[in-house]
Amino acid sequence: MTQNMLEELLIHKPDDPIEFMINHLKQNNDDAPRICVLGPPASGKTTVAMWLCKHFNAIRVSQETLLFKEALRQTEEAKAYKERNQKIPNALWANLIQERLSNVDCIKQGWILEGFPENQEQAWMLQSSGIFPRHVVMLYAPDTVLIERSGGKRLDPLTQEVFHTTFDWPSDPLVQERLVKPEDLSEQEVSKKLLEYHRNFPEIFHIYQKVLKSINADQPSVDVLSQVLAFVQTRHRSAAPFTPRILFFGPPGSGKSLQAALIAQKYDVVNICCGQLLKEAVADNTKLGELVKPYIDSGCPVPNNLVLKLLTERLSSLDCLSHGWVLSGFPRDVEQGEQLQKAQINPNRVFFFNLPYESIMERLSQRRTDPVTGERYHTTFRPAPTPEIQARLRQNPKDEEENIEKRLNIYYSNVKALEDFYQDAFYVNADQDPYVIFEFIESCIIKPLPCRKP
Repeated sequence: MTQNMLEELLIHKPDDPIEFMINHLKQNNDDAPRICVLGPPASGKTTVAMWLCKHFNAIRVSQETLLFKEALRQTEEAKAYKERNQKIPNALWANLIQERLSNVDCIKQGWILEGFPENQEQAWMLQSSGIFPRHVVMLYAPDTVLIERSGGKRLDPLTQEVFHTTFDWPSDPLVQERLVKPEDLSEQEVSKKLLEYHRNFPEIFHIYQKVLKSINADQPSVDVLSQVLAFVQTRHRSAAPFTPRILFFGPPGSGKSLQAALIAQKYDVVNICCGQLLKEAVADNTKLGELVKPYIDSGCPVPNNLVLKLLTERLSSLDCLSHGWVLSGFPRDVEQGEQLQKAQINPNRVFFFNLPYESIMERLSQRRTDPVTGERYHTTFRPAPTPEIQARLRQNPKDEEENIEKRLNIYYSNVKALEDFYQDAFYVNADQDPYVIFEFIESCIIKPLPCRKP
């Protein structure tokens, strides 16, 4: 980051170098809010989210904004579920959220995600997409209070502001006239939603407990907002005893992506997948992306010099330098490893994931995707819930056995040399419960590096 800034100074030679450096840091800062506001129905999520957006000039993202205020690729598909009174699939919500949060305004201004994730599966999907909130506000109140509140809830269809007949009635007569009672607010419907919320709450709490604060919503709104603001203005310190720079190696299907997401979530490090980085460069139409695009489109390997330049830029950014990183998908051979070394990108923890051939085939060859919802299934571990869905499932060509074999052959032809190159590496038995694997990796991050034998 510092090197890039000095290069820019030399190139542009600004009249006010101090102001130039401040602006440069602002454009590449990591201070934009990334906040989830969660809670049961009628707990005040919308009020809190809208207030935070005004305070931070951030972007509010909710079910309502995703369905009715955005023109995203899958908006119409999600609306169709809503019109049929069907539940919108978790994968579809996750895709909508990922697309919205990747827009420039959310990246620059930050975002307030209201009411998401609703359950564990959504949380995992968001993590797998690289979406990690810095703060999670969890509102709570007694169910009796929430049911009573929901009866008086009113919505301004023009501004989407939420009011209440007892606690927060607008003074403007014009606003009063256009208020409407939201749909699905019968006591029976609210009780049903509360039951579902309480069922999902413990799993969400467990996932985000390191960045989460529970706040009592059964108090004056001024006090609630004051406590929320005090929390979201705090900075979490990493639990890591040093700045982690972690490399993951492993055959396809060994669980590298999941473990990288878990490590990133707990230690607030940057999760970088080399393949995803290349795709993002192409999607963003950067100069490097334009050079990479022909290789991505044709399925040919991207030249080392282009990959290394992209990685060097990303790993030199402020968030990676200050928080650390976990990288998977590069290097693929010793030559690439040596190039990383020459670029002064040196990991301080390296892991090799080991998984039997039969387990790899079982995990990958039986994966299926629903082309309608984007939901992923597995013929053994997570079969489709209905014959109708089962009939329309499709297999990604890369998960066909012949293509899996090719990918494995490439990996195994290089892995021995990489193991010799990274002599201080740890070895992971990837054929076990993901949480057991995570605990092992975590223990290796925390403890000192093994001493080399003389």
